[in-house]
Amino acid sequence: MGQQYSHLSSEERILIEKLHCEQHLSIRRTAERIGRDKSTVSRELRRGLWFASNENGSYRPYRPKRLKTGPWTSGPFYSALAAQRKADRRRRESRKPRRMDSGPLRAWVLDALRRGWSPELIEGRLKAQYAGDPSMRISHECLYQWIYAKPQRALDLRQYLARGRKRRTRKKGRKAKGPRIPMRVPIADRPEAVGSRKGFGHFESDTVVGAAPSRRCMNTQVERRSRRLFARLVDDKSASATARAEYEIFKDMPPAARVDRTWDNGTEASLHMLVDEALGMLTYFDPYSSWQRGSNENRNGRICRYLPKGTSFEDLTQDELDAIVGEINDTPMKLLGYKTPNEVWDEEMAKLQSKQADPKPAVALTS
Repeated sequence: MGQQYSHLSSEERILIEKLHCEQHLSIRRTAERIGRDKSTVSRELRRGLWFASNENGSYRPYRPKRLKTGPWTSGPFYSALAAQRKADRRRRESRKPRRMDSGPLRAWVLDALRRGWSPELIEGRLKAQYAGDPSMRISHECLYQWIYAKPQRALDLRQYLARGRKRRTRKKGRKAKGPRIPMRVPIADRPEAVGSRKGFGHFESDTVVGAAPSRRCMNTQVERRSRRLFARLVDDKSASATARAEYEIFKDMPPAARVDRTWDNGTEASLHMLVDEALGMLTYFDPYSSWQRGSNENRNGRICRYLPKGTSFEDLTQDELDAIVGEINDTPMKLLGYKTPNEVWDEEMAKLQSKQADPKPAVALTS
């Protein structure tokens, strides 16, 4: 962390006047007494010098060398009260005026927000409509900050935004301490044959979270070739509960039908090694790119038709979820040639069984 700086307080300025001006302590001793650096005190004494004529012109002697004036009017000296006034004035003058303090701009922006315009649209429209007026400018980021700032809470301007969230989402995620997912294999190391969808037994994984305060959610698995959906309710989003749900989904499948799966970087998959070792599967992780798990995202969207966002899973049973999944898997899909995911899955499983029943004869090597 960089060095932190703080301005002198009014109490510290009073101590400087008392120690240095009245008790005649040196600048070094004065700085030690108030716990500041000597350069800070020296700079404060130079900036805080006060002339009587600064306040009223009548205090300046007409011919100071011939008049017998006292120390109060004869020369500059340090005054804690005057130094504090000067510091406050400098602080006020150094600040740039806030852009949204402009009356015309504020009125234009409020009218546009009430009409449902987004901050990005407002920024672009202002540039086009007031091309020659630099005062009518506001960036979308500045506008977002102004909407969510404390002085505007009474106006409740967030209701005019598309999503209307109570708080802004973080622009940057938290920095994880150490590896979040041990033995993480990135999707870049996944064989190209998996991405082509020609192979069978490759899955995409995700977690669908229910509405609070319930912590129940569901683990979803989608086979990439057949688009067949598997889903299981879990008590919470913990890694142990997710690993148990995955094991229950895959344990009854033949090994050739459960080759690998692709997760996002969610911490619920941090115990993937337990499932990998128990079932002989591989796990790949994508860098928060939902399009690389498009089938899973599509199937999750179909679940949302039955269980819209904001629905609690607290009273949902596994039998009810199985009924929803069964109806989804019995719906024809255009990309499958209007076959259902269940039909394509059964075809692939029949191919696996035929290969196991009629294996290719081994060729003996003879000299």
